[in-house]
Amino acid sequence: MRCSLLFHAPEPGADGPTPTDEEIQEMMRLMDDFGQALTSAGVFVAWEMLTPSQTATTVTRKTGQVVIEDGPFAAAKEALAGVVVIDVPDTEAAIAWAEKFPGTSYGTIEVRPAATSFVDGAWTRP
Repeated sequence: MRCSLLFHAPEPGADGPTPTDEEIQEMMRLMDDFGQALTSAGVFVAWEMLTPSQTATTVTRKTGQVVIEDGPFAAAKEALAGVVVIDVPDTEAAIAWAEKFPGTSYGTIEVRPAATSFVDGAWTRP
């Protein structure tokens, strides 16, 4: 079963302390260790850490015409900061991996099972 671990974290510049260079280096080491553990366990599919939401572009066609706007859809102190896709036996296994995610020390992981996946050129259902 594919699950996404959606990492939500405070936006850079949001209220709160700014991490030191040493804290950033330590978190990068912990994230690398987590990625290596996922890979070693054979559950890793993909991982993307995202730039801050102010670098986003939103695209919609809700009004019948394409509208492209700079910036995030909504202002928030926390924003989607990364997505880890894993392939595990069940939701409990996904939650167990989420508990090990180093970023939970300053952010939140949302565990969400995939409804459908596009893999190797075809849609699949769990």
